[in-house]
Amino acid sequence: MLIISLVILCLIIIYGWYVSIISKQNKAKEALSGIDVQLKQRANIIPNILTIAKKFMEHEKSLLAEITQLRTDALRDYDSADKNALKEHFSVEDQLSGKMGQLMINMEAYPELKSDQTMLQAQRTYNEIEAKIAAARRFYNSSVTALNNSVQIFPGNLIASMIGATVMPFYEADEQSTAPINASEVFK
Repeated sequence: MLIISLVILCLIIIYGWYVSIISKQNKAKEALSGIDVQLKQRANIIPNILTIAKKFMEHEKSLLAEITQLRTDALRDYDSADKNALKEHFSVEDQLSGKMGQLMINMEAYPELKSDQTMLQAQRTYNEIEAKIAAARRFYNSSVTALNNSVQIFPGNLIASMIGATVMPFYEADEQSTAPINASEVFK
């Protein structure tokens, strides 16, 4: 009877770990989905900003074209289970963020654009979305930390290997998006 009780207790503990890993994995996927929702909102406002900016910024055509291409790349589907695809997706999003930041700084050189009410509203909306993206990325990294800990630490690593749960990559900003922007060079 004691052996049966110990076996049942072990099975309950294993099941608990299993449920914990699956829950953390689903939370990390939910967090990734939250980032994607915010990124799609950002992608939806970018054409409006570019349309307004094109009216005033004749000398910035290459930057506007680059942003348009990055937006197209960012909207491509990717396999969230593939670590490399996920990292590539994050990289494209970082590049888009960097170019949009550069565009916002370049707009300072165009007083008529800076004072355009439609552009001001678009910029406010863009800034709100960027704040939401930052919050979603923090939530994602927190969820990934919990998942990665549960699948890397014993006995979770044994259970994770049996069910195919793996670590997920953290969101890490690339060098371009973390580098300071020198506004004096932008206006040369």
